[in-house]
Amino acid sequence: MAKKAMIEREKKRERLVAKYAAKRAELKEIANDESRPMEERFKARLQLAKLPRNSSATRLHNRCQLTGRPHAYYRKLKVSRIALRDLGSNGQIPGMVKSSW
Repeated sequence: MAKKAMIEREKKRERLVAKYAAKRAELKEIANDESRPMEERFKARLQLAKLPRNSSATRLHNRCQLTGRPHAYYRKLKVSRIALRDLGSNGQIPGMVKSSW
């Protein structure tokens, strides 16, 4: 199980990304628009830099919803390989059978 602080930090990042997504997209659109004057584009870049770093979507990291493990994450199921194996062994995932021989 991951540290509670790491799980909470990731949740905080998700909230920040959601909060600033519209403003960030608007500023990026202005900054990347070649038809606008250079001063306006530069001003948009400065405003973009003033936003919190954790409001950027690239700072998010996928974590297992059961354990908080950041590695070996299955996107489709939103769990790690270890949690997936446990759920499969307990018969909690329909159609999944853990092989044994």
